[in-house]
Amino acid sequence: MKGRFILAVVVALFFTASYFMQSSHNPITGENQRVALSPDQEIALGLQSAPQMAAKFGGITRNERASKLVKAIGERLAARSVAAKAPYRFTFHVLADPNTVNAFALPGGPIFITEGLLRLLRTEGEVAAVLGHEIGHVVARHGAEHLAQQQFMHGLVGAVAVGSGDYSTAQLAQMVGGLINMKYGRDDEIESDALGVRIMAEAGYDPRSMLRVMEVLAKASAGARQPEILASHPNPGNRAERIQAEIAKRFSGGVPDGLVR
Repeated sequence: MKGRFILAVVVALFFTASYFMQSSHNPITGENQRVALSPDQEIALGLQSAPQMAAKFGGITRNERASKLVKAIGERLAARSVAAKAPYRFTFHVLADPNTVNAFALPGGPIFITEGLLRLLRTEGEVAAVLGHEIGHVVARHGAEHLAQQQFMHGLVGAVAVGSGDYSTAQLAQMVGGLINMKYGRDDEIESDALGVRIMAEAGYDPRSMLRVMEVLAKASAGARQPEILASHPNPGNRAERIQAEIAKRFSGGVPDGLVR
């Protein structure tokens, strides 16, 4: 029993040291992050994962008009904002699923929006709000952060299992790890909203369009089935308050005229 405990401590210390030694400065957010991948590795992972992720939502749409619209807006956001300074390869895709209300980004730059969400958006600015938020996830390196967190938590769960010899205890530790990662995920959404406001404004879109998107999500969540996008996102009402504060901070004299809504 003593030997098993010592081994568990060694395993836990190894994964703890590995996690806290993985530090990288993000010049866009100004944060020092613990990440498991280099930008090139993020790009490779995103490209490898994109086909499988798309297949879960019916594959890429055959609606060429929708694809061209999303591609044009996304490329404008990526080229005319701080995102242009990032080393990532942004690509923008519409998924054929008409029922799921969702949008997501993979590490390295692939960004997706479902037909189910796109059909609820009325203007270019609203589409830009969704895509700008997802670009925010990429430039903030949230995917790489979560991979590092998962490696760390899996290591600790393994240490618990070794030390206790009790699988149920290891399961409990895994659940705790999942809750921690969910909290980080919600914080990521808040950060991506703020980055989305910045990216939209720099690309010439009115960031107040993001508030309309929050209304869309709130209305969709009032139905019998919660949109998948809300599974890991904060309440749209709470997000709207923070978005309004971010807009006020960025435009202390008021949002200028002429931005695309």
